[in-house]
Amino acid sequence: MRRVRKTEEGSCKTKPSVNDRIKFLFMAKGSSAELGTQIYIGMEIGYIEREKGCLWVAETKEIAAMLAGLIRKQPDFSAD
Repeated sequence: MRRVRKTEEGSCKTKPSVNDRIKFLFMAKGSSAELGTQIYIGMEIGYIEREKGCLWVAETKEIAAMLAGLIRKQPDFSAD
């Protein structure tokens, strides 16, 4: 059995798998949706100006669409 000695931080870490990447992208997409919800709440209670809030919500939707595209492009992803 070969022993691996850790010489510096992160040297023994393996490359993330495709499934790990897909999970990360789904989490990022969920975070984008959560941000959109928080923006809507901020607008409803008057913390965020409606015009600026609508712009931010549109941006979160664009980001979510980009993330969805990245998810679809992953080699092992299939939309069952």
